[in-house]
Amino acid sequence: MLTTLHTTYTDTRAGDLAWCLGSGLLPALAVLDLDLGPNSLQLRLLGASHQVVLDTGEQGQDACVETVACMPGRRTPLPARAAEHVRGWEYEFAARIEKLTKYEFDCRAQELLALVENHPHGLAGVFPGDPNAFTALLAGGDEQGILWRTWHAYPQEGRLVCTRSTLRRRDW
Repeated sequence: MLTTLHTTYTDTRAGDLAWCLGSGLLPALAVLDLDLGPNSLQLRLLGASHQVVLDTGEQGQDACVETVACMPGRRTPLPARAAEHVRGWEYEFAARIEKLTKYEFDCRAQELLALVENHPHGLAGVFPGDPNAFTALLAGGDEQGILWRTWHAYPQEGRLVCTRSTLRRRDW
């Protein structure tokens, strides 16, 4: 699903993104609810990037909330890798920043938007003013685990922030 986000472009630089696991829900500009195996996953586009929420249906609590966004008061850089135990799940996160020429950036942006737009588990939002300023999420999963990838585009810098997250059930 591809949507135009009706907000000002909040993210100013790729280096402003921060990662947080377990925060509360932030106001979303677009939401996609998915059923992946026995679990529900919610992809959320924010004015300042994204949140992904895993709901296992247990005790009415979210099992995991990942936030990658420009968050007031958070200046911790986006980690290259992180791993944590979260309510019976093994969570892994990886991020990288690609620096591209204008031509490479434009091609990659349109390729990613086309991929996510027609995918049943994809959500992308384009910010006003530049068709290559976007945040995109793509998810998949089964009974064993869930995977999602995200892309945060910064055309003014020629930078693309790419993340990959997985949740796997812990073996006891």
